[in-house]
Amino acid sequence: MVKLTFLGTGTSQGIPIIACKCPVCLSTDKRDKRLRTSALIEVDDISIVIDSGPDFRYQMLRAKVEKLDAILFTHEHKDHTAGLDDVRAFNWVNKKAVDIYAEERVQTSLKQEFAYVFAEFRYPGIPQMNLIDLTNEAFHINGTSILPIRVRHFKLPVYGFRIKDMAYITDANYISKEEKEKMKGLKVLVLNALRKEKHLSHFTLPEALELVAELKPEKAYFTHLSHQMGFHDEVEAELPKNVFLAYDELEIEIN
Repeated sequence: MVKLTFLGTGTSQGIPIIACKCPVCLSTDKRDKRLRTSALIEVDDISIVIDSGPDFRYQMLRAKVEKLDAILFTHEHKDHTAGLDDVRAFNWVNKKAVDIYAEERVQTSLKQEFAYVFAEFRYPGIPQMNLIDLTNEAFHINGTSILPIRVRHFKLPVYGFRIKDMAYITDANYISKEEKEKMKGLKVLVLNALRKEKHLSHFTLPEALELVAELKPEKAYFTHLSHQMGFHDEVEAELPKNVFLAYDELEIEIN
């Protein structure tokens, strides 16, 4: 069984919520309140987080996460990496370094943004992490197979991941035929859908629906949603019966 918890389903796209007075940002429906996109995967007695954005600390506290074995990075944009320093709490609690899976380009960015972590002089108390190369080949974490899926975020190569019968794709607007083959037979597909209108680097709602129709997962959940998408309940009412808008703290189990 795979347990998926949506730690965050939002985006930095659009007007910052502190300045926005649109009806969606002022909504009292908690499903319209979205922190930056991230997910917790619990499978085979391991706990994996995909991306550690600026809200990482609060998201982990809110979800009452007590164990963290690894972080998988999709790409290097700050809304997906900025909270990495807070793995130090899990170093203390779990008494071990956290494994960080990232491709070479993303590792270079992390070393620049968190230079003190990788400096020759290691200041006491800094986060402890093991950088592990991520390529477009399957790998294992404690025996659990993880299959990277290469997608594109405009011109930037980004990784999604398949874990058993669940695939998680964020910040994409193009997936090649070869990579789509990796997503056949899914029970759950998680896919980014920024808004209804066309966007340079993200799937829109119509484009995400087209991909779901092509791949035919049993269920699909859309994430990385901007306030421009509209109200959760109104948009979800327009979707096919097996397609849903994800929301922060939503938990699903894939057997």
